[in-house]
Amino acid sequence: MLALALATVSSASAAGKLEIFSWWSGDEGPALDALVKLYKQKYPSVTVDNATVSGGAGTNAKAVLKTRMLGGTPPDSFQAHAGQELIGTWVVANRMEDLSSLFKSEGWAKAFPADVISLVSSKGGIWSVPVNVHRSNVMWYNPAKLKAWGVTAPKTWAEFLTTCSTLKAKGVAAPLVVGENWTQQHLWENVMVGSLGAQGWQNLWSGKTKFTDPKVVAAFTTFGKVMDCANKDASGLSWQQASDRIVDGTSAFNIMGDWAAGYFTTTKKLAPNTGFGWTTAPGTSGTFVMLADAFGLPKGAKDRTEAINWLRVLGSKQGQDTFNPLKGSIAARLDSDLSKYNTYSKSAAADWKKNKIVGSMTHGAVAPESFTSAFGAVIDQFVASKNAQGAAAAAQQLANKAGIGK
Repeated sequence: MLALALATVSSASAAGKLEIFSWWSGDEGPALDALVKLYKQKYPSVTVDNATVSGGAGTNAKAVLKTRMLGGTPPDSFQAHAGQELIGTWVVANRMEDLSSLFKSEGWAKAFPADVISLVSSKGGIWSVPVNVHRSNVMWYNPAKLKAWGVTAPKTWAEFLTTCSTLKAKGVAAPLVVGENWTQQHLWENVMVGSLGAQGWQNLWSGKTKFTDPKVVAAFTTFGKVMDCANKDASGLSWQQASDRIVDGTSAFNIMGDWAAGYFTTTKKLAPNTGFGWTTAPGTSGTFVMLADAFGLPKGAKDRTEAINWLRVLGSKQGQDTFNPLKGSIAARLDSDLSKYNTYSKSAAADWKKNKIVGSMTHGAVAPESFTSAFGAVIDQFVASKNAQGAAAAAQQLANKAGIGK
């Protein structure tokens, strides 16, 4: 009866209140404000409480959310990274409603790529509505500096290491720039995807391939060599400070998600293709490593009808094209109006339609939070020791504990 009720809620019946919970603030605040404004246009009688908990890339918000969810006072709808971050935490705890009937009534099975619906599904249910897509596997560079150094963006990790040696010989102390721990995990996943391939990466998270597999150990070894190309003060840099070293020509390459495009264009006022350039991370051409922000419907939501209508707006073409140009991301839908998007986003959207889509580990798509929250220590230890066998064994222990492949 619950699924039937979900499908038959009238979009005109919304009245009262809606509390939405997110960590979008600062630079990201205007994009959320635009969505709230669109919702209010459609449902003018609803009062929206935009409950934002800023800081810590969502860490602070997740702590508050946990208290509320376990305390029986969930927000009406909340932000999470699409995929296992939500499924492995709240779906397995039986705290979320299945949105399959909403996807059916809104025609979303055709609007979103099948790979994305697979990522937000588990045990026969669909658990969240992705409002955007970011890309993990992007390598950023300064076109003028690469030309001056006489190098081109490498297409494989073996090529990358050769280019690294060339740049060091030309006096570039740190051809690669990385920042604090999570940016190193972000780099690690791109080395893994570039070494194992899209299917090999997926096999790691389905349990078909163990972290102790020789191919994975070899990729850890490659990651160690790549880190040898990086700056020694990484732990003290934010991702923005790392990006600044591409702009000023201190380093040649940075592997970062495509929120960097927004930073380069909006904050640094740089023109795409001249002020900054990009390509897929080495070895990942034809693959789109994605992460998405999504919202779900907690069981026991006080304003359930209003929350379902909020999800309708999020998943709509109008909602996604209102939000994403301001957020610096692309729509998860395949039918977005690209005239609203910038040069980088248009190129990402073209790849979104034709590439093989796989999920990011670092950003919650393919691994439960019990794995990702502990994996940073594995990376720290590996960067210090460069012991590939030890890191692979430690990662497999975490995977076993998190139930990956079970």
